[in-house]
Amino acid sequence: MVNLIEKRTKCLLIHPKFSPYSFWNFVDVCKIVGAKYTAAPLGLMTVAALLPDEWELKLIDTNVEPLLEDYFEWADIVFTGGMLPQQTGILDIINLAHQKQRPVVVGGPDPTSQPNLYQSANFLVMGEGEITIPMLLNDLENGCKSGEYVSSDFADMTEAVVPRFDLIKFKNYIHLNIQFTRGCPYNCEFCDVIELYGRKPRSKTPEQIIKELQSLYDLNYRGHVDIVDDNFIGNKKNVKTTLQAIKGWSEINNYPFYYGIETSINLADDDELLQLMKDVDFRLVFIGVETPEDEVLEKANKKINMNRSIIEATRKIGSYGMIVNGGFIIGFDNETDQTAKKMINCVQESGICVAMFGLMYALPNTQLTKRLKLEGRLFNEFAIITDNKTQIDQATSGLNFITVRPRIDILRDFVTVLKYIYKPEHYYERIIRTCLNIKIANKYRHNFVNTLKNLRSFIRIVGHVGFNGITGMLFWNMFFTVLFKNPRAIEWAISLSAMFIHFHKHSIFIINHTNQQISDINKYGEVIYNQNEHKMANTKVINYQKDVL
Repeated sequence: MVNLIEKRTKCLLIHPKFSPYSFWNFVDVCKIVGAKYTAAPLGLMTVAALLPDEWELKLIDTNVEPLLEDYFEWADIVFTGGMLPQQTGILDIINLAHQKQRPVVVGGPDPTSQPNLYQSANFLVMGEGEITIPMLLNDLENGCKSGEYVSSDFADMTEAVVPRFDLIKFKNYIHLNIQFTRGCPYNCEFCDVIELYGRKPRSKTPEQIIKELQSLYDLNYRGHVDIVDDNFIGNKKNVKTTLQAIKGWSEINNYPFYYGIETSINLADDDELLQLMKDVDFRLVFIGVETPEDEVLEKANKKINMNRSIIEATRKIGSYGMIVNGGFIIGFDNETDQTAKKMINCVQESGICVAMFGLMYALPNTQLTKRLKLEGRLFNEFAIITDNKTQIDQATSGLNFITVRPRIDILRDFVTVLKYIYKPEHYYERIIRTCLNIKIANKYRHNFVNTLKNLRSFIRIVGHVGFNGITGMLFWNMFFTVLFKNPRAIEWAISLSAMFIHFHKHSIFIINHTNQQISDINKYGEVIYNQNEHKMANTKVINYQKDVL
């Protein structure tokens, strides 16, 4: 094996594919806007920036281009990794690297949470790369052929590197990502973020964020930048200071970007913060709503969402020019036969169009997993994905435990909610509600080229939904209602109509998959069904470990 720390080492970084059936894989929307995938692989771009400057790097995102054998022939070493839904893809890449006799390095959230599943890799890098990648590089310099690297420490974000944005083609993606903060101050039982990154938010400095934005600007990127923090406002003081810096930089550079974030619902409580976000041109906010039921939230320890109106919070955020997307979970222990109705009312009245519904899933190492294991209800503490067509995310692989409510009732509620919220008339009703509520305050303006692209996208969207027997009347009624009552929101009306193409298709897939589970429970009975699920989960782990070892 070549000396992997010498100059001109050729390093192949591979981003594994996400399933085309996933909620977040907007394949049809990407085709409409002329992109190939939603977002670029920020994790691998960050890893690339931590590697020696002398190395020659090639980043391949298998979501946008094929992984050719020639890439392995070119490479001296392979890096890969990712999240739970990418598990099979990661393992496939490990096997390909071994076939080509190339050493492979694996890291990321799933290998960190379940390192035993990735023992076939030559090098296993767990935790945050800023700490463990230098350990790896030191071993490579000493000629080591394998190793595992882990640290209980968290990275100092004030020393974080600028990701290697130059390794990708911007035209392949709908938006690009940056990261400001790791960690979340809350303690939700079902969440693995606090296990991976801690409860003390760690932020980059304003100067670092400006440096990253300047890097994108200098590479001629313009448009949507998504800040991928699990909770953007975990440290409000740092956020406000950084937003002030972004505001000044944006004014000087004629507002080249607009932004999206993931955050907690208490954003709606802070008018100063909302105004700063408005001034910088934040347009998208994803909030983990989970459920509108306070009793359920309390047991799940998501107390930040309790005693507040989701509808009022959504309208408040919309009044500052931002669309709210929401994440919802069905399958909490203390749900009732009223849960589905309350979920539907919450979504419909708030106008949340992008409503991500999933079944509760006990992720590795979470408080929920530990509790369920103690109660003897967990099928298996390891999360194994064996089929990227049917085991995609929590929408298809959820409820990996014995439920308190009858499983069949939970699944029926899941189907009921999905059918309702993604029924065309209900979805378009929410577009109208959202677009009439929002007060647009855009700072970013499309250039001539992007304007032409948007016009092309508009024509394609109209072709899909405007002249469709099911959605045609709904689309044009929505279009002219928004055009006459809040014309500045018409761009959002068109964008959300495009999203419906994906959500309607995705919901049908999930509903059919869930109905098959309901049919199996009706056929075998819940006790036998649970026994089979438990047996299958353990069999998967045994077979899986045999395969990787």
